[in-house]
Amino acid sequence: MHYVSVDNLSKTYADKPLFENISFHINEGDKIALVALNGAGKSTLLKILCGQEIPDEGTVWVHKDVKVVLLDQDPYLNDARTILENIFSYDHPIVNALKRYEQLTESDTTPDEAELAAAIQEMDNLNAWHYDSTVKQILGKLNIHHLDQQVSKLSGGQKKRIALAKVLIDMDFEHRHTLLIMDEPTNHLDVGMIEWLEHYLSQDKLTLLLVTHDRYFLDNICTDILEIDQTKIFHTKGNYERFLEQKALRSEIEQASIDKARNRYRKELEWMRKQPKARTTKSKAREDAFYDWKARAQKKIQEAQLELQVKMTRLGGKILEIKKLYKSFGEKVILKGFDYTFKKGERVGVVGVNGAGKSTFINMLLGKEPADSGKINIGDTIVFGDFSQEGLVIKEDVRVIEFVKNIAEYFPLADGTKVSAAQFLERFLFTPQKQFTFISKLSGGEKKRLQLLSILFRNPNFLVLDEPTNDLDLPTLDILEDFLAEYPGCIIIVSHDRYFMDKLVDHLFVFEGNGEIRDFPGNYSQYREIAREEQKAQSMTEQPPVIVEEVTETVTQAKPAAPAKLSFKEKRELEELNKVIPALEAEKAKLEEAMSHTGIDFLDLQKMGDRISAIIQELDEKEMRWLELSER
Repeated sequence: MHYVSVDNLSKTYADKPLFENISFHINEGDKIALVALNGAGKSTLLKILCGQEIPDEGTVWVHKDVKVVLLDQDPYLNDARTILENIFSYDHPIVNALKRYEQLTESDTTPDEAELAAAIQEMDNLNAWHYDSTVKQILGKLNIHHLDQQVSKLSGGQKKRIALAKVLIDMDFEHRHTLLIMDEPTNHLDVGMIEWLEHYLSQDKLTLLLVTHDRYFLDNICTDILEIDQTKIFHTKGNYERFLEQKALRSEIEQASIDKARNRYRKELEWMRKQPKARTTKSKAREDAFYDWKARAQKKIQEAQLELQVKMTRLGGKILEIKKLYKSFGEKVILKGFDYTFKKGERVGVVGVNGAGKSTFINMLLGKEPADSGKINIGDTIVFGDFSQEGLVIKEDVRVIEFVKNIAEYFPLADGTKVSAAQFLERFLFTPQKQFTFISKLSGGEKKRLQLLSILFRNPNFLVLDEPTNDLDLPTLDILEDFLAEYPGCIIIVSHDRYFMDKLVDHLFVFEGNGEIRDFPGNYSQYREIAREEQKAQSMTEQPPVIVEEVTETVTQAKPAAPAKLSFKEKRELEELNKVIPALEAEKAKLEEAMSHTGIDFLDLQKMGDRISAIIQELDEKEMRWLELSER
């Protein structure tokens, strides 16, 4: 099914053309990544597709049966409402029934029996229990609880997860055909959530247009890449590596075309100089062609690339020593007697689930957060470069060039030379025109690039990077990675970007909770592999023991305490599972029997196979949940 057609679309912002006469199509099941430099118009294009912005020229056609759902980079939530009210703001009978049921069962007080019975009856009437199961899965995987909390009291990361949950839940209601548009969906998610989201978005029929800086996420989900480059759009079939190959090939072909035009231009220029003033019609045509060759010969390929060079402050013998460090917030323990001594050139990754204390640890090293006890001894020569999640800190809105000149007028480079603030900005892809733009007018990625510039301007020898990849475009990330790989100083990285961590870190500080920090020798993928094996081994050893009853007083006294009873909500869930599991098994058997018959159309056979795969996966999940509840 054809979902969207974009035809000759153009958009200019603040006298800068973002894209001109671009065209592309989106069909059902397409999973497309949108790639471009920061400020090239990715977010603007997404908003045009959603009808939130109007193009200058061109048309966007969306199939009448298709619902377009957008997860914005900075999503809007109503701060005056609760989590529940924000997630279930979509007006639909099933949504309203779910909202009422969740309000009653999530409440700390015992619900009114008559109200609860009416809510359950409404759920039964609308056959809404399947949706309730989907909602529980999404909220659980994104670690969203206490649905009666006011959104105004939540952090930015929590709000982003709520907006993501709202988008995924909205997709399941009423509209069978949905185009899901996501702008940096992995920001503020830990790796467990990212891996679950990868699995969720990989559904065959799900149609997706995605902007992301996470290359593993991109490669695991997307099969096509659209690139906005110099106001044009280019399509690549394949993963990110294939895209880079095609981009390099395109540049080579364009350069060869320019070289050919220059050779022809030289010949035509010689002819023009020899021509008499009185020209024939044939000469006039050749003269017109000459100016075309001239224009092509003088064309330059704008390979604007970020240039990162720093004259790093010399490192002394003493780097950073952490001795018996303790930190808690009430009953929540962050650090419990942590010891570590940094060596020259170390590259440490800091990982753990959201809320484990990673940013608190970083802030303690930088002196922003006091320790409860213990010492942090910093070497005399250490100059920290603090790339924080908060981004740029400015007292008032100023122009980009003014912001940099307030730090320094000139910047020393690694080769001993100096460049002016304006020249240094150009190395960070800020054109002379862009340098006089107010910081508030920059895109999220451009602000990140300016933040990085302001840090390197101070020649640090110990970089502390807290989620540095958020909002940066992929070309800039590639260059940043190459720079950090050659950087001779120390680096600490807090990031959920698995590719970034794999490429740069030597070992990990793994925040395992309750103040325990594990020093793991290896990169992130190696740690995840070991962690999965450990979880598997642990689940094998935690099988419930078989209790053999003997008629003796001693054994009777030693019987374990009974497990916690099921709540009303869990009892209801168990009853529903007892109905759903047999129904799924019956559907699976029916499909398998149908597939055994001859003469079935290939497409029908393929659909049956896809449905059986989906049923098997759903059965695995529901049987595990049934086992968990029935054991209690």
